[in-house]
Amino acid sequence: MARVLVIEDGTEYVDAYQRFLAGGELAFERAGSGVQALARLADGSPVDAIVLDMRFDRAPEGELLGDIDEVAERFNGDLVQARQFVEDHQGTYILAAIRAAGCVTPVLLSYDFTTEPRRWERLAARYAPVAFVADEAGPAEVGEALRGWVRG
Repeated sequence: MARVLVIEDGTEYVDAYQRFLAGGELAFERAGSGVQALARLADGSPVDAIVLDMRFDRAPEGELLGDIDEVAERFNGDLVQARQFVEDHQGTYILAAIRAAGCVTPVLLSYDFTTEPRRWERLAARYAPVAFVADEAGPAEVGEALRGWVRG
């Protein structure tokens, strides 16, 4: 059975995947932040694939990756705008941290990059193996992408 780590600040993805995809080939567990995901990946038990949400507007204070003060400099010191930027791009921060930690597990990003092809090309080149499904993708589409990796 393939173990899939779902990194999201809510529970809607993992709840849906457990309801519609768990059993048989796939088993799901959740990390609620990048900090939790890095701790889970460092614990030594294997993960066959990762599903990563890109936006984290419900992450607990202190669990966002990225330096908000540094980002605020780009926004003329506006900490509110900086936090929103970090929340909106948290998936990228988490992906970078996962790869920096030496994890090469395939990552399925929950975000529609079809309107941002250059951004996707840069992410895919830098952080492979990665793929994406749109935020509104259903469990069947996610399951198909994951099974392609774990059988692969």
